[in-house]
Amino acid sequence: MKFHFSPACILLSILIVTLAGCSNNYVDKIDRGAGYQYQPGFPELRLAATGQITENNVSTVIVNGDIVYGSLVYEQENDTLQARILIEIAVQRKTDEQMVVEDQISFSETIRAEDQNIINSQDVFRFEKVFDVPPGSYTIRTVVTDQVSGKQTSRTQETSIPDPTENVSHITDIRILTKNTNSSVSDFNQATTYDIQSSNDSLKFTFQVTNNNPNKPLNIESRLIRFRSDTSIARPMNYNDYSASNIAYIGIDYDEFEVIQSSTRTLTQPGSVVIEFIFEDLQRGNYRLEVTSKLGEEDELYKARDFSIKSPNYPTLQTAKEFARPLYYLMSESEYEKLMAIENAQELKKAIDRFWLSNVQNSNKAKNVISLYYERVEEANKMFSNFKEGWKTDPGMIYILFGPPWYNEQFSGQMLWSYSYNRNDPEKNFLFNQTRLNSKFFPFNNFLLERTAQYYNIQSQQVNRWLSGSILNYNL
Repeated sequence: MKFHFSPACILLSILIVTLAGCSNNYVDKIDRGAGYQYQPGFPELRLAATGQITENNVSTVIVNGDIVYGSLVYEQENDTLQARILIEIAVQRKTDEQMVVEDQISFSETIRAEDQNIINSQDVFRFEKVFDVPPGSYTIRTVVTDQVSGKQTSRTQETSIPDPTENVSHITDIRILTKNTNSSVSDFNQATTYDIQSSNDSLKFTFQVTNNNPNKPLNIESRLIRFRSDTSIARPMNYNDYSASNIAYIGIDYDEFEVIQSSTRTLTQPGSVVIEFIFEDLQRGNYRLEVTSKLGEEDELYKARDFSIKSPNYPTLQTAKEFARPLYYLMSESEYEKLMAIENAQELKKAIDRFWLSNVQNSNKAKNVISLYYERVEEANKMFSNFKEGWKTDPGMIYILFGPPWYNEQFSGQMLWSYSYNRNDPEKNFLFNQTRLNSKFFPFNNFLLERTAQYYNIQSQQVNRWLSGSILNYNL
């Protein structure tokens, strides 16, 4: 693993800090990014809004968005496909009495492509807008309208900007910028979700610190930490439930972590200082970059940004390994181990093809089955992603094997998925229990299936439907 530090953030000393990662004093200052909020049939918008201060002490809100090409509706114009979108952004400042619109814009974009594959492409159209606004707390509302289908997607983000002229020190929000060093595109792009693709092997963190007391140096301590978290694939439905001490039950343990890197920067000059860190080749897992000062408990400064490194093209599948891993739900343990032992990408792809064709035994039918299976894997990644890939979660497993439930009910930390009008049918209703309620202290949904030995036949029958291709005509 490589670490690079810009001249603005020369490593002065190595230290071990024991600041509590999720204490009451700091948890409100942790930015955990955003989820996908996936809704089939609507434009997919991923959004990040960050309050920053320029080197000239101008306070700004930076809004970055990603819109998935394949989520738009295209019209044929001669030999070209066209999608038309309207993007509206309103920057609202919170006052004691009301929300005040400081700035708002709307702009249209036309996306043109000759390649028909764009209708299924998971690549994104990116936009960035910068708003000069007064210091304060902000709510940013962004609406994307597909002007062909008329469907809209709305997202909101919260951010704040400290007053750089105050005689008080501040730390701004932390931005994460990502880059794939093997790509022809050399620029860093803003991360718009909690999840970051591991193909983006270079991460840049940037923030500002204001220090307007020239007689008192300010020590800024930064550290990157990696949390202990669950990475396992969901157990078969007929296995025993997870014990409360199992990491799969806990999900992510904010009390257990390793310090990847730490540093101290001493600021002696008054004004706003830009600090940057660049980390390369981080392993998959759940991380936090946190920045703090030594001003005592009452005046302590603290900001943090959580993120997760997942598979190279997450939430989509592009590499042979990415296509191979979710076959866990359709294979025996020995078959799966043999498949995953293949290191050559071409040989692995051939083995995947052989697996599907040897079971379905009809190339046209196999093509449709494969398309359906991996479509569900990608949807599971978008709907159930948390500290691990969505396809690995219990709801992800059920969604991939059985599809979307007819009914989805949530009550008192439980979730019931029904694939029947009869809610008492044990073979067509699946109950999930939430190990911890979603809160600012545990910002994830971790639903675990209530397993039973009776599910053995149900899962076996469903796997057989996939392997025979009958899944196309009969689901459950």
